[in-house]
Amino acid sequence: MTPAPVPAPPVSPLTARKTWRTLEPLHGMIYFAPEAPASYARLGLPPEAGYFASRAAAMGAVGADVVIATFFNFSPALVRAALPAAWDTATPEVVLGARRDAADAALRRMLGDAVDTPEMERAASLARLAAERAGGRPEGRPLFAAHSGLAWPEPPHLVLWHAQTLLREFRGDGHIAALVVHDLDPVEALALHLATGELPEAFLRGTRGWPDEAWDAGVDRLRARGLVETGTPTAAHPAPLALTADGTSLRQQIEDQTDRSAVVAYEALGEDVCAELRALARPFSRAVVDAAGFGA
Repeated sequence: MTPAPVPAPPVSPLTARKTWRTLEPLHGMIYFAPEAPASYARLGLPPEAGYFASRAAAMGAVGADVVIATFFNFSPALVRAALPAAWDTATPEVVLGARRDAADAALRRMLGDAVDTPEMERAASLARLAAERAGGRPEGRPLFAAHSGLAWPEPPHLVLWHAQTLLREFRGDGHIAALVVHDLDPVEALALHLATGELPEAFLRGTRGWPDEAWDAGVDRLRARGLVETGTPTAAHPAPLALTADGTSLRQQIEDQTDRSAVVAYEALGEDVCAELRALARPFSRAVVDAAGFGA
């Protein structure tokens, strides 16, 4: 009689967070690598329309309201300028193909011969296990669920990219749920993130499209809740935001809840194999960053 397989041990929320962060450049590069806007431009889509259409295409030819809800933190006016008009230029299936082609070209440029190594094949197979485990829990995760219904690509480097895309959207949907539970609207969530000092103001505000009056009103709401205050002024930022003690606590609660909600995917691997996946993927992620895949 064959003994029953021993289930993988559970993993900690910290492991889920570390594994996601280590692999994240392999997904995130699709929003910054020059191959992506070039691929969408060949379809007739300008950069912003290409971004919204390519990330939303797994859901079909959805309208702006669906993207405003699922992407969460973009100005509705910015989304409405791109959708649904983009679908008159290219169908979701065509846009998905352009996105995949861009990912292929970008990763081959940034990783070179590493795309054909045993390490890549092993990393891809492990990440796929985690992504497929996440596929068993799609409830309340619409953007993840849409992407999990797409066919898997075949080359290992695209398997790894697709797997991390699924894991990122799985985590992202959980993060949005945490923001909603803690009564943060899109501008408030962005301003709270800005107050951590983790990302520059020009990036957070410039890419999300909120007008000054909406941004200032969101900051005022956070101040009224005692979550942010004015930080130490500099020449570049005369009135920077900083988290208060309550803001720091709330931000940590949100991140902890997000980490906990992502654990289920990595339980397919267990602690030791998650560590192996991070070790395998770390050189690939570093190569992506070093090759200027971000901000190129």
